[in-house]
Amino acid sequence: MTIHWCGTGLSAIPGLRRLLEAGHDICVWNRTVDKAQDAVGDLTDWIERFDISVLAEALHPGDVVVSMLPGDWHVPLAELCIDTKAHFVSSSYISPEMAALNEPARIAGVCLVNEVGLDPGIDHLMAHWLVADMRAGGHVRPGAEYEFISYCGGVPKEPNAFRYKFSWSPLGVLKALRSPSRSIRDYSTLEVARPWDAITSYDAPLPQPETFEVYPNRDSLPFMAEYGFEEGWKVREFVRGTLRLNGWQDAWSDVFAEIETLEGAGGDARLKEMSDQFWADHAYAEGEPDRVVLCVGLKVSQDGVPGYHKTYVMDAWGDARGSAMARLVSQTVSYAVEAVTAREIPVGVSAAPKDPKLLQRWLKDVDVQAQRLEIVDHLT
Repeated sequence: MTIHWCGTGLSAIPGLRRLLEAGHDICVWNRTVDKAQDAVGDLTDWIERFDISVLAEALHPGDVVVSMLPGDWHVPLAELCIDTKAHFVSSSYISPEMAALNEPARIAGVCLVNEVGLDPGIDHLMAHWLVADMRAGGHVRPGAEYEFISYCGGVPKEPNAFRYKFSWSPLGVLKALRSPSRSIRDYSTLEVARPWDAITSYDAPLPQPETFEVYPNRDSLPFMAEYGFEEGWKVREFVRGTLRLNGWQDAWSDVFAEIETLEGAGGDARLKEMSDQFWADHAYAEGEPDRVVLCVGLKVSQDGVPGYHKTYVMDAWGDARGSAMARLVSQTVSYAVEAVTAREIPVGVSAAPKDPKLLQRWLKDVDVQAQRLEIVDHLT
């Protein structure tokens, strides 16, 4: 069984090195061989130039393909895995096209595992843990009201005037600012065309309390079923969102105003120009520490009185091991690869696991990667 790790960008390296150091049989594929050699050449010389047709010839049943490539590669690689009866792992969201491969993957007996990075990924683990803990405490009762929040963000460890820094191409961040979102606020569906129309404050329960700016991200509603929320539950709030430093909205007001005017091919070209300028002006310097804050909370009330209220809190920053973002994304991917090879994940398309044994083990490993990981009980 061979692991075919595709892509050696900044967010891929710690997890790849972990698997190499553990002695797994790994072929590293990258569009630029020299870059891959710079990243992991001290651990392996089995490095190939990425070409999907060459990869297809190298794949065998039971192999694992890891895609740390741009998102448009995930489905073609997953389809290749089904054809060759190999498994697939990626940190990205499950697209409709990926979801459609569930039945073919089940028939082929292969796993197509997605959403096993930071966000999505570690946030899913925390949500599954909280819902299971809430259920175990007997808080699912008629008339109960449920509030769920999940906020994650990569922010500068040392705040700057722009209130943000980029660890890779800013284009993805800029495109996300053009995306609508759906969540639940005050028992009703909240649909927002642009993130800056729904920015609110969030007081993170850190040892040194901090207030962040947060906003809904993508479509939160499908995750209610994913996390085990039942039909008929009275849900006051359910949101998965993005976290930014206080002052971000003001610092980015000119960016928001320009993005609102961009349309068509010319708008896309301008977005690329903005991305290049931001990369030049606001990228992390060599060795400069980043920071990742993730808070996932669940509150259950009866007649207005909270009976359960806990928040899973993670705070991590760059150190001698590299950036926090790269550690948390790629190390979690590496846990999924090992779980697939150990046949701990069912066949078909799946996201981060909810199996109690895997939850406990993965969250224990996350604790090693983060400087702080704790469960805050707001009622004690």
